[in-house]
Amino acid sequence: MSKSSPPPGTSDILPEEAPTWNLLENTARKIFALYGYRELRTPIFEYTEVFQRGLGDETEVVKKEMYTFEDRGGRSLTLRPEGTAGVMRSLSGTDALNGVEHRVFYIGPMFRGERPAAGRRRQFHQIGVENAGKVSPELDAECIAMLLHYLEEIGITGTTLYLNTRGVAADRPAAEQALRQYFEPCLDRMCADCRERFERNIWRILDCKQECCRPFIEQAPDPAAFFSDESKLYFKKVCDALTAMGIEYVVEPRLVRGLDYYVHTVFELVHPGLGGQTAIAGGGRYELRLPETGKPIQGVGYAAGMERLLMVREALGIPPVPQENPKIFLVSMGERALAFNIALAAKLRKAGIAAGLELETKSLKSQMRSADRLKAAWSVVVGESELESGKAMLKNMADSSQKEIELTADALAKELC
Repeated sequence: MSKSSPPPGTSDILPEEAPTWNLLENTARKIFALYGYRELRTPIFEYTEVFQRGLGDETEVVKKEMYTFEDRGGRSLTLRPEGTAGVMRSLSGTDALNGVEHRVFYIGPMFRGERPAAGRRRQFHQIGVENAGKVSPELDAECIAMLLHYLEEIGITGTTLYLNTRGVAADRPAAEQALRQYFEPCLDRMCADCRERFERNIWRILDCKQECCRPFIEQAPDPAAFFSDESKLYFKKVCDALTAMGIEYVVEPRLVRGLDYYVHTVFELVHPGLGGQTAIAGGGRYELRLPETGKPIQGVGYAAGMERLLMVREALGIPPVPQENPKIFLVSMGERALAFNIALAAKLRKAGIAAGLELETKSLKSQMRSADRLKAAWSVVVGESELESGKAMLKNMADSSQKEIELTADALAKELC
């Protein structure tokens, strides 16, 4: 492999791609602020225990996918495989533990040791939100509505919302017993991972994507049938709130999500434009027990994979955001003109006008090629006569029309703004 290529499962974000990434990020900041969310930035790596206790030792992420290493002091650290545990670790030092609501969002890279595929990378990027401290079915519904609002704002339509309930810890023994009684006679026809999940964490079977297992999973009993009336009522209130907001959804009894911290509401948004990997965002309500906290921190949130959002935009035929091009290109005919244009460009840039120029003397033809290549909207040729008169011709690069102007930053700024 070429040393100029990034490691497998990672990629460069090139200058022509960056404007569309910025659109996703800036739109998130705009939409989330409408709902009262503020940005929180956590470290890219955490103590390994944050994820082991936060996500669950038996999750696929913790068992197989984390990038873990020791620092010089012998402490076990892990590159973050998801955003929620680190955010909750940060908020565990606040009054969120006492039921006070905190609304935050995050944007950044995550790391998982998965086999690279379309829409699945070892370094990937997420936009996520967390509403911590307060428990309410209406908050769960508002969180989903905010996600849909964001997707609509970046041009993504045609999604399907899948919804389910995980109940609470007290609901699960009866549901687990029913699942064990159902799956035990089927195990010899299911994959090796599901046979292991049967012993360690039977809920993970419902999340299996292997073709040999899907027929058995589809016929499995609905765990929610064994939940308490309180949990069923909580889920009904979530559904009622979504209906009141005009949001369509599909209740999917097999939806459990891949992490053990979920309680009550879980959801996923899928889009057919991704091919095999259809999920573009997902989340739900959770309860995390983190190191050194005496009680759990509760919240609701979601994460959307930025690479997948970009793939969906492309599938929908949405063009990338164009790069910002120079507003004006200053052409210098001679050393004195170059010195003048360098000073002029500095003044224009301070006035908020993007200006381009060659920083060495070149032919007129060469400099005009540079102006075309940079897709400058306007150009000005400065030579000895322009310096003497203090005037120059402002050329529209699109239609070649020209207009005489004063050769000052103020006059140019007035014309270009």
